[in-house]
This record gives sequence, C-alpha cells and structure tokens, in this order.
Amino acid sequence: MKRIDIETKLNESRTWLLATYANLSEEQLRRPLTKSEHDPENQWSALDHFAHLALIEKNFEQMIRRHLAGHENPVGLRVNERGEARSREQIMASVHAMTDEFQRKHHDDSLSSVVALTGDARSASLRLLAELSDAQLDEPLAGAPWADGTLGGVIGVNADHGKMHWKWATEAGLLDDVH
Repeated sequence: MKRIDIETKLNESRTWLLATYANLSEEQLRRPLTKSEHDPENQWSALDHFAHLALIEKNFEQMIRRHLAGHENPVGLRVNERGEARSREQIMASVHAMTDEFQRKHHDDSLSSVVALTGDARSASLRLLAELSDAQLDEPLAGAPWADGTLGGVIGVNADHGKMHWKWATEAGLLDDVH
C-alpha cells in the first residue's frame, strides 16, 4: 500500500469515527452491549469499543518500532518471553486479558477523553508513517497476521479496526430504540 493511500485511509476513518460517535447520546455511548471475551460478566459499551482502538493502535506502533530497532520478535504473540510457541488459545487469552484490563481502566472516561486518547494513538501512527521510507513501508513485520503483514499494511489496518468495532456494537443493539 502506498503512503498516500495509508494516510488517506487513516484520516478518513478518523473523521468517520468522530462524526459517528459525536452523534450518539450519552445513553448510547454507555449502554452495555457486548460481553468481554475475557470475563463474560464484564460488558463493553460503544465508548469502550472506541477507546479500545487506542490500545491496539499504540501496540501496533510499538511493534513496528521494535522491528525497526532490530528486535527478533517484534509482535511477540506467537512465542512467549522464553521463546516457546504459544497456541492460538493462549495467544487469544492473553490478548483478551490485555484488552479487558485497558477497557476497565478507561470504562468511565468521557467521550472527550476517549477522543483525546484515540487521537493521541492516531497521531503517533501518522508520525510513524511520516518517519518511514517507502521501502520500509513494504518490509514485512515478522509475526504480523494483519493486512498484508507489511509495516504499511499494519499501520493502515488501524483504519479498518474502528468500523469492525462499530459493526459489533450496532449488531449488539447500539442503535436500537431505548425505552
């Protein structure tokens, strides 16, 4: 993916997310919608789904920066700290625990705070994109299962992440009439 396409996609998705979440009522933002994958007793709201985007975007940025620093396992999902292979179930359990911890930390944040949180993550992605050469954008990120697995693809996939979470929230009844 070319730099201009990645940056356009990131900016357009950000604008869409801001306009979409700005049109939700406080009740819609905070209503429990989806069960946590880590703790089924924990319910995520639309605002939790929005805040979650910041965690993943920051994680992707850190993975790419580890790659650029020469780290042999920049993604760190497929093997543990001791170099032992992890099963898909182990990987997903650790990811779900991490996302739940972040969700609980930011659950009571205001929309304005979540906009700032996700804005900080997006600006870090845009800074990283500006720092990378065209050749670096095409480099594979070892262990990355997202997009085409290149640095540029991993940065760009952040644009799709918000729409995926919006889909889950709306399928869970976000836009249903509230009585």
